[in-house]
Amino acid sequence: MEFAGLPLHVLVVHAAVILIPLAATLVIAFAVLPKWRWLSRWPTAAAAVGALGLAWLTRISGQAFLDDRPELEKLVQTHLERGNLLALLMIPFAVLVLVGAWSLAGTSALASGRGHQESRVPAMEKWLPVVLVLASLGIIALTVLTGDAGARAVWER
Repeated sequence: MEFAGLPLHVLVVHAAVILIPLAATLVIAFAVLPKWRWLSRWPTAAAAVGALGLAWLTRISGQAFLDDRPELEKLVQTHLERGNLLALLMIPFAVLVLVGAWSLAGTSALASGRGHQESRVPAMEKWLPVVLVLASLGIIALTVLTGDAGARAVWER
């Protein structure tokens, strides 16, 4: 897979390294700032789904790049394993964020009250924000570790 003569993976990996942690940071803000949920609910959900798509595009383009250059397989093994894990973990992460966007309560700062949402599942109000924060921190850490392994593979060869 190429774009303008460059391997697609080389291009999309930069977007993934920025946008996946950014989406996870939005999730943290959504979880810990209930007074802003009226504004951040659906952009956060969209960012998480977009990050999921980007993780899979990066994974698929990386596999295509490796198929074109099989001699690199030993060199990028750690990066490959972490990238596969990240892409797989992005699925439950995005589902968790969508559940949070759908279920968590949030007041509205608008005078009209538009955007206010009552809790759809009151039992989730205490533990789901904590799970969202922990999952986001895990996604950020795994993204950094994956990118680090890829950078080391490039610069140590």
